[in-house]
Amino acid sequence: MAYKPFYKEEYKKKIVPKLMKDFGYKSIMQVPKLEKIIVNQGLGDAVADKKIIDVAIEELSAITGQRAVKTMSKKDISNFKLRKNMPIGARVTLRRDNMYEFLQRLIAVALPRIRDFHGINSKLDGRGNYTLGIQEQIIFPEIDIDKISKILGMNITFVTSASTDEEAFALLKEFGLPFKKK
Repeated sequence: MAYKPFYKEEYKKKIVPKLMKDFGYKSIMQVPKLEKIIVNQGLGDAVADKKIIDVAIEELSAITGQRAVKTMSKKDISNFKLRKNMPIGARVTLRRDNMYEFLQRLIAVALPRIRDFHGINSKLDGRGNYTLGIQEQIIFPEIDIDKISKILGMNITFVTSASTDEEAFALLKEFGLPFKKK
């Protein structure tokens, strides 16, 4: 039998029936699902030092298990010494099995390693998507602390098929994201 990620099976067996009951869906196709997870690092310091981009790409690739790509600037901004098409960040878009694997590592291993962790904010964007900001990449066990030259943060965006924030919040809560108590 082929390997299937734990959260993928959990979604089909437990989360879908619970959401159908809670929201009164008539079909399984109405139940919101996690479509993709985007991990993004903005690296403004890369304007001065080009090696930061390469290090960030390697770290992001190790964290997510998928090759990261450079993000390029769209226009010239003289105040920031920025030219069009200069590398200013790195990002990865995770889908299917890689997405569920990353979600499991994030919830079970990385988030509990944050100092003074009391849960994550529960503010969604109004369209059923959620973005989580992380200040340090060293919370992920794939990163070797001794080889770190600079502490970098990242944004993790969860894109769902939910039409409302309430549905998306219920979906992400069922996956086990540790939201703060209101």
